[in-house]
Amino acid sequence: MPTIDEKRVYTDNAGTETVYLATGLGVVAVAVSDDLIGEFGIAHRCAARDVATAGSLVAVATDEAVFLADRSESDAGDAEGGSTVVAAEGLSFAETGFGPATAVGFDDGSLVAGDGAGRVARLTDPTPDTAAEDGWTDLGTAGSVRAIDGGLVAAADGVYRLGSSSLTHTGLDDARDVDAEPLVATGAGLYKLGNGWMDVLDGAVDAVDAAGERAQAVRDGELYVRTAAGATQEWRAEELPVDEPVAAVAHGIDASYAVTEHGTFAVRLPDGEWRYRGVGVRDVVAAAV
Repeated sequence: MPTIDEKRVYTDNAGTETVYLATGLGVVAVAVSDDLIGEFGIAHRCAARDVATAGSLVAVATDEAVFLADRSESDAGDAEGGSTVVAAEGLSFAETGFGPATAVGFDDGSLVAGDGAGRVARLTDPTPDTAAEDGWTDLGTAGSVRAIDGGLVAAADGVYRLGSSSLTHTGLDDARDVDAEPLVATGAGLYKLGNGWMDVLDGAVDAVDAAGERAQAVRDGELYVRTAAGATQEWRAEELPVDEPVAAVAHGIDASYAVTEHGTFAVRLPDGEWRYRGVGVRDVVAAAV
């Protein structure tokens, strides 16, 4: 729990980030200033399956529809003391016309969504006002879609590359998460693209996220981080200050984030220690900054 001094630092610091969590209760917005965890609240009540951000846009996949909000249109600046409670309460999510979805992501300015039947479609120039079903362009069919990032799709039958109007299978199997670097988490291990797909971490990997040299992955509920030493990169197990299975990872401008299945939110700056706080939700499945 932040101290009074920490709250003062948090309130006075304009360089905050909002991390969005997809949970069984809905999309939860958590405000962070450096490694100080501030206010949090429910931005959209739903059974969230995935969440993604790009610029000011926040997209969420649910069992009912794909919803989209624009953070630049929220009244966050009017909150008393600059609290991020607004990051939750000031957002207005609108349906986009895709229908039920299991994954969302952004690619070159477009919103991309996928569902359990393998449908993958693109919405060009998305805004919360883009709510017509005919605005979506179907790209093709994959296995059950699990994650989307940049130009890649993770599906039950492997990883796919997005084209402007097409979908191409590029190998692997049982893809569970993907990062545009590219890195692919699968039931057999974590892969990076080199001379073909190269295994960099053995075992079933469920989540991955990278930002420059920083990268995190989740294997059997345990957090792994990528270390860079010159040209040599290795993955090592990382202990969090709580003994709970990790469900989602994400990166901000400087901070790294890890969230457990039981709703413990942890943040660390480079060369710093993990700091954490419970955010009162369970069934966390994804995180985005």
